[in-house]
Amino acid sequence: MKSVEEQIALIERGAVDFHSREDLVKKLTRSLETGKPLIVKAGFDPTAPDLHLGHTVLLQKLRHFQLLGHEVNFLIGDFTGLIGDPTGKSDTRPPLTPEDVKRNAETYKEQVFKILDPQKTKVVFNSTWLGQLSSYEMIRLASELTVARMLERDDFKKRFESNRPISIHEFLYPLIQGYDSVAMKADVELGGTDQLFNVLMGRDLQRSRGQEPQVVLTMPLLEGLDGVNKMSKSLGNYIGISEPPDSIFGKIMSISDDLMFRYYELLSDLSLEEIQALKTKIARGELHPKAVKVQLAKEMVTRFHDREAAENAERNFEQVFARHELPEDIEEVRLAVAEAEIWVPKLLLDAGLVKSTSDGRRMIQQHAVTIEGEKISDINAVVPTKGEILLKVGKRRFCRVSFS
Repeated sequence: MKSVEEQIALIERGAVDFHSREDLVKKLTRSLETGKPLIVKAGFDPTAPDLHLGHTVLLQKLRHFQLLGHEVNFLIGDFTGLIGDPTGKSDTRPPLTPEDVKRNAETYKEQVFKILDPQKTKVVFNSTWLGQLSSYEMIRLASELTVARMLERDDFKKRFESNRPISIHEFLYPLIQGYDSVAMKADVELGGTDQLFNVLMGRDLQRSRGQEPQVVLTMPLLEGLDGVNKMSKSLGNYIGISEPPDSIFGKIMSISDDLMFRYYELLSDLSLEEIQALKTKIARGELHPKAVKVQLAKEMVTRFHDREAAENAERNFEQVFARHELPEDIEEVRLAVAEAEIWVPKLLLDAGLVKSTSDGRRMIQQHAVTIEGEKISDINAVVPTKGEILLKVGKRRFCRVSFS
């Protein structure tokens, strides 16, 4: 294992809150002396089937701990997901069904190993212990937090002051998340900056139960493609890690130069020294920012697909954008349709270019859909189901559809 100082340098990279550095030094020192790795946890509620680059900021930090030889616990909040994390919400979140949680949890397990080493990752579900809590234990847990303390949370405070309802079960969420750390005997917990209140709760509950408090490390919320708002599917400014290679590559190429280095720091495997060297070369005119952005785009596509896919994505990008040509490997789809016409959002869905017809309508409203080179602006548009047509969604996604 690396020295304490070397480990701290990697762990601190990109971090915002550190509670506390002194505690982590003690834990790392003891780990070196005993040869016992730290137990590091990060929890993800399976609220949606797909992860995006914003989620991978925490995954990348977990990977850092793996590289340092520590035990990483990837916690799937199948119990807490049924409650719904109230963090940052102005209204009570609708609860997920057990079927939703189970389905999403399975896709999470598949996706996280694009970053984490499956041989060094322990996947755990918090229903294992939370589902066993008795009514007495749950009431005892609730007694450990006052309403006044809960209203210190900015989101709850705003909802209370604006007379928006706060459900009792939402008050339980931070306590239950904190109890995860007790059950797992966590040494370190990672979370986004918006999770600080919740992850600090784990320290309090561990202390009250005679455990050594965990170290809390928060990571920034990754800005989306707009460079302003945090990456979010609802805002449409995200890069999904399951997206096709051309889509990932093209989206990264669309970000600003400043945001590019933000992504490098939080997502890349390059060292901070290597990243600084790239900045220096750009400043000296030795490298063009586009070349550095291509390097980042290829790294991300390689991570979530493979090196060959990254090379093809770069080639396609140059064809479509630099030379205004069609990509070489346009996907071809054959659809069996009985009707003489098909609604365009339905066509986009059947061709695999959007995730739902409502997503298709949204893309049309954003003027992001073309058929045979003609932009579609009417969400009620239909096309005849004969012959072959070329579809394009956004700047990067193509599909050639033939009907039978």
